[in-house]
Amino acid sequence: MTVLYEINTLVWLGELSHRHGRPVTLGDVPGEVWDSVALPGVDTVWLMGVWERSPAGREIALRDPGLVASFREALPYVTGADIAGSPYCVRDYVVDARLGGPDGLAAARAQLAARGVRLILDHVPNHAAPDHPWLTSHPDRLVQGTAADLARAPADFLEAGAGIYARGRDPYFPPWPDVVQLNAFSDALREATVETLVSIGDQADGVRCDMAMLLMNDIFEKTWGDRAGTAPAEDFWLYVIPRVRARHPDLLLVAEAYWDREQPLQQQGFDHCYDKRLYDRLLHEDADSVRAHLGADPAHQRGLVRFLENHDEPRAAAALPGDRGRAAAVAVATLPGATLWHEGQFEGRRVRPPVFLTRRPQEPVDEPLRDFYESLLPAAASVRRGDWRPLTPTGLPDDRTHHHLLAWTWTHAEARHLVVVNDSDRPARARLPLPWDDLRGRACRATDLLTGAVYDRDGDELTDFGLFVSLEPWGCHVLEW
Repeated sequence: MTVLYEINTLVWLGELSHRHGRPVTLGDVPGEVWDSVALPGVDTVWLMGVWERSPAGREIALRDPGLVASFREALPYVTGADIAGSPYCVRDYVVDARLGGPDGLAAARAQLAARGVRLILDHVPNHAAPDHPWLTSHPDRLVQGTAADLARAPADFLEAGAGIYARGRDPYFPPWPDVVQLNAFSDALREATVETLVSIGDQADGVRCDMAMLLMNDIFEKTWGDRAGTAPAEDFWLYVIPRVRARHPDLLLVAEAYWDREQPLQQQGFDHCYDKRLYDRLLHEDADSVRAHLGADPAHQRGLVRFLENHDEPRAAAALPGDRGRAAAVAVATLPGATLWHEGQFEGRRVRPPVFLTRRPQEPVDEPLRDFYESLLPAAASVRRGDWRPLTPTGLPDDRTHHHLLAWTWTHAEARHLVVVNDSDRPARARLPLPWDDLRGRACRATDLLTGAVYDRDGDELTDFGLFVSLEPWGCHVLEW
């Protein structure tokens, strides 16, 4: 199963350059650094932000009070040299020369491939930079405005290239100030998107598509109405993805997706879609809510991306501190589907730098947390094989604490595993009915892959009553039977 590791490429290379006392680009990252990236179980590295950023977008960002405030909050002594512009304000899909250019990326891909790791890169289908060549050469690929629009709503439109264009947006928030809106209903854009994705597929093994649901016909029509023209009969991704796969059949396609659009996007061809619902439930709701979410069709769940942080979300160490974060990490690491880890997560970084920045503040390493992840990643890699099955804990009538427990099994011809997580701040007890019908008459031994603890149990008791578990607040078991 896919395990992704996201790296903020510009920041990462800057820190490597400082550490080694020389400029480090993608083409000359030391081998031992690539070794440290190819973590146990990680099979895909996402180098976030490798494309040419927009100078015009950077200038807009520097004049935006809200963005400047966010830069200072993350990096109190920020200077202009620390601000590179947004990697999601793409001027051109060419690897930035500062990062090593196309040759540097090819070398990085080769280094990862030698370690059995795939490479994925970003694509931003909804918007482009205000100095993107299309604003002059292909204005029909964008949502256009008029002088009257610009005078009436200067925050929603900008004058650039060959005309006046709408700023990029989604239907629920104000426009992003530094980008212009692409037109998902334009035949010319759809064809150009195919060619862009094919080009990325020439350079990488997969693509993470930013805000992929915004291009779906119904959402785009809701956002732009008549300004975008008539919706084509075929949805955007139904047009694009088959044509890309004709050229790159094995290209891994990952969608950033919200608003319950995960399943439709899977049906339209994406391999994996963000599971933001699980993230929100782990942060803000209880175990019953998480359990209900995990009752979805297993085939759908295999197409989800489980995560506790990424470049858009707060750092997990800040949002889910201590044992609570460890419990949540055990959950996302051992569920079906893809898992997304974020560089710095294992070391307990708490500051999420805006993606505009070239550097981030120094933070101490949380050594116990790093040790925990060093145990969790190989454990998760060994667990997630075979058939996954969620369990429903049971308890005594006067003990409701079993509701706080999450549990599931993985059954493979060569191994059986049970994962139990106490998703609460109080002790919890339960009986867990195991799905293995051949335990009777056996002596059974379980070893916790996180702690090394060993538990001997009688197979008859496990068959008749289930496994009794008792966990402290936010406690976990990852048991190999």
